[in-house]
Amino acid sequence: MKQEYIDECPNYLREFLTYIKVIKDRGDRTEEAYFLDIRCFLRYLKIQHGDEPKDSEWEKIHVKNVPLEYLKSFTLMDAYNYMSWLKTERGNEAVTRARKTTALKEFYSYLYNKSKLLSSDPLSELEVPRVKKALPKFLTLEETQQLLRSIETKHTERDYCIITLFVNCGMRLSELVGLNIGDVSFENNTLRLFGKGRKERIVYMNDACVNAIKDYLPYRNALNVTTTDALFLSAKKNRISKRRVQEIVENCLKAAGLQNTGVTTHKLRHTAATLLYQHGGVDTLVLKDILGHKSIATTEIYTHLSSSELEKAAKSSPLADEKIDKK
Repeated sequence: MKQEYIDECPNYLREFLTYIKVIKDRGDRTEEAYFLDIRCFLRYLKIQHGDEPKDSEWEKIHVKNVPLEYLKSFTLMDAYNYMSWLKTERGNEAVTRARKTTALKEFYSYLYNKSKLLSSDPLSELEVPRVKKALPKFLTLEETQQLLRSIETKHTERDYCIITLFVNCGMRLSELVGLNIGDVSFENNTLRLFGKGRKERIVYMNDACVNAIKDYLPYRNALNVTTTDALFLSAKKNRISKRRVQEIVENCLKAAGLQNTGVTTHKLRHTAATLLYQHGGVDTLVLKDILGHKSIATTEIYTHLSSSELEKAAKSSPLADEKIDKK
């Protein structure tokens, strides 16, 4: 986490974030997200207690000195008022309010159950705002094939390999960027990935992935780079950045005429999962391990049916041809 964030933490918040990272084994980005959500709450408390005027510049409200007493006096009704404030004053959508509510509940649970700084947990009954579940955006099989066949850049072998791994293995952006040459095993046709919280998993490569990497490696090795083991390199011969990969994906989508599909780099992960499930017949439990999900519930979002399948199912009903008997 950024040092400026660490320096702004009251002791009780710093200890909570350490608990989140070390004991709960959450990643750096998750730790930072918890900090930002709890900081928002602490800024709100300062305004409510009159430490800051209501028209204060939000980003200049520091929380290092928020006393624990403010948290001790906070009630369940105060929490609902805070949720209302997030909606009306901050303009937070339901998904954001749900995340902040979850972070706040976990924070208070820690203060009560773990650090024993609170004598009770007033937020144990706090309900998390309901979030409408939207189906993930993804490319169809035909669109994915169109994308792969349209790749022609200054670094075609590298960029084709990147897209191929995304749509076949369903890896995260951070996992692809973090790949080293030593993570590739042609003997076993596997890739070693490091997911959230640096959790290691092994995924198997199909022929398309193996061939794409083998086609790319001669170009990579011709750069004679000895300062990094990164599999994918930038034009400056450094490990390729997340932003550069996103630009590559955006440019390739545009070249394929797919820029208006709403698909992003992360949505290529959705594409891989959906294609594996719909066309590969992959069981959700297997898909869960491929994607590195903790819960099968996360994986089940990929079991949605396409509109054409839903239409076909409706027409397949044994009652589809029934009509009223006019006498």
